[in-house]
Amino acid sequence: MSSPDTHLSSIDVYSNIKDLLLTNAVTYREVTHEPTRTSEQSAKARGEDLSIGGKAILLKVGETFRLFVLSAAKKLDSQKIKVHFGEKRLRFATPKELQEMTGLVPGSVPPFGRPVTDFELCLDASVTRNAKIAFNAGLLTTSIIMDMNDYLKIASPEIFDFSD
Repeated sequence: MSSPDTHLSSIDVYSNIKDLLLTNAVTYREVTHEPTRTSEQSAKARGEDLSIGGKAILLKVGETFRLFVLSAAKKLDSQKIKVHFGEKRLRFATPKELQEMTGLVPGSVPPFGRPVTDFELCLDASVTRNAKIAFNAGLLTTSIIMDMNDYLKIASPEIFDFSD
């Protein structure tokens, strides 16, 4: 998967998330706020603890881009990801690659792979210990807070430990 759909926009991603939540009858809270680019800014705008924020990072592992989600309060451990996938190379997607592949800017990427974004989704195991997850929903001005069990059910991530 090196060339996902390049025709998405942030509004498309937001709509895809809303459709997914509606289709699955998921209860959630939506918060409109000033543009936020960091996890700390987002947590403050939502009135939620930093640890429940789902930080989504697009990484190229070997030759494949995958979406990795970890608690906003944690740091990514790239070595754990390399070992898990048996790859020597790993790098962050550039802002240009992110824009081209998702229609999104850094800070707006939601914690969803298919069908919202066209990537395999990996979730850090520590996130599952939270009762809920909060994230920017494709827009820097819109956040969604939802129950963790609902998130796990509809996102269907591969779960393993890749944070410090």
